[in-house]
Amino acid sequence: MYQGLLSLASAPPAQLVPPGAVDGIAGEPYAEIVRAVSGFAIAAIATYAVGRLLVLPAVVRVVVARNRNNPTIETAVQTYFHAFVILLALVAGIAGAGFGRLLTDLSIVAAALTLVVGASSQQVVGSLVSGLFLVADPDFNVGDWIAWPGGEGVVEAVDFRVTRVRTPNNETVTVPNTELTANTLTRPYGRQRYRVDEVVDVAYGDDAELALRELVEVARGDDRILEEPDPTARLVSFEGSSVRLRAEFWVGDPMDVDLVTLKSDFRRRVKSRFDEVGLTLGPPSGHELSGELSVDVEDDASAAGGRGSADGADGDAIDPDDR
Repeated sequence: MYQGLLSLASAPPAQLVPPGAVDGIAGEPYAEIVRAVSGFAIAAIATYAVGRLLVLPAVVRVVVARNRNNPTIETAVQTYFHAFVILLALVAGIAGAGFGRLLTDLSIVAAALTLVVGASSQQVVGSLVSGLFLVADPDFNVGDWIAWPGGEGVVEAVDFRVTRVRTPNNETVTVPNTELTANTLTRPYGRQRYRVDEVVDVAYGDDAELALRELVEVARGDDRILEEPDPTARLVSFEGSSVRLRAEFWVGDPMDVDLVTLKSDFRRRVKSRFDEVGLTLGPPSGHELSGELSVDVEDDASAAGGRGSADGADGDAIDPDDR
């Protein structure tokens, strides 16, 4: 008995703990971390894969089938539903990691939502809500030409915060959604045809009726201009030094017609036609002068006599040798 106690007392401290006990005690925290991380990854990846690969395409097909005249909604549904899938995957990952009770605690959820809303600026939240309204508007679609007080161009995409617009100079402009919903938005080319107005000034002495007829004939000679409605020309106003005329004609879908080139070609043909028929295009304006003008007139005879008396008494030239 004493020998056993002596051997136990003299044994090294490491032998007092059963083999493997230390590894088990030290490994428990790491095992919990591994289980939590693996549970989060498996739940999050599985939820995201199902939502992204199965649910999202089905939702997009259903929404597009019910809104065939609103192509913008397809991009918007993909963007917003994708964000929802990511959020749902995070929630599933938290539950899979064993922290599901945190999600059921209303006070924690409310505090988290308050923190998120408080950290987000009012402008960002307003842009998000404005983006939803733009997507729901059937008259606002990707590919439309829009004009607002800050510019104009073709809508390329509607994102959470901004709308991307391609300008006529082929520049991409990011416009805050709040700016588009708060200001007047115009779709000049939204009705499959567009009226073009061209203003021309002619001199008062020219035949205005002839100029009106020539404007109509020039418009009819362009195949890009629609025959119905028929091109027209009107006398608009009387300016200071000219009579102002306006040619009005229609083109098809402006998205398929280069309006800049069309207007330039029309002006060139008008200039050439007016030159042929003798009409003055854009006469120079006159300027009215006011004030006094005085002119000193000297008698020619007295001036000649004065010059003669300076050289000789009788006005004849004096030979230098006679001096």
